[in-house]
Amino acid sequence: MERILAIDYGRRRMGLAASDPLGITAQPLGAHEGTPSEALAAIARVCAEKQVARVVIGLPLNMDGSEGEMAREVRGFAAELERATGLPVDFSDERLTSWEAEVRLRQVRRGKGRKGEKGRVDAMAAAQILRDYLDARQK
Repeated sequence: MERILAIDYGRRRMGLAASDPLGITAQPLGAHEGTPSEALAAIARVCAEKQVARVVIGLPLNMDGSEGEMAREVRGFAAELERATGLPVDFSDERLTSWEAEVRLRQVRRGKGRKGEKGRVDAMAAAQILRDYLDARQK
């Protein structure tokens, strides 16, 4: 199997998650703050450090399944990332992953502070993207 890195793309922050080497689990890694161009080098470093063999990026589809402006932006970022890392980049439908991550975080938080919550939501959304991707590969 191969270690996979998942990205929840955002213009100001990107959530990251990685699988174990067997491609079974998905663990949030945190979020990278900054522009997409700034994120390229940081994500390339994470890929090298974690010995990632493949990247999956959440594709923000409209609720009807069509692609809009943000999906086109994600596809452009994916092409740049593929060139920067030499790794294959796949896409996974990310509809509702941020909402699911917020619900999970609320369940875990139970009265704890909210500082840094946006980054945690993004990382958890990346983990959900990765779980969905891994599940789809096993079918």
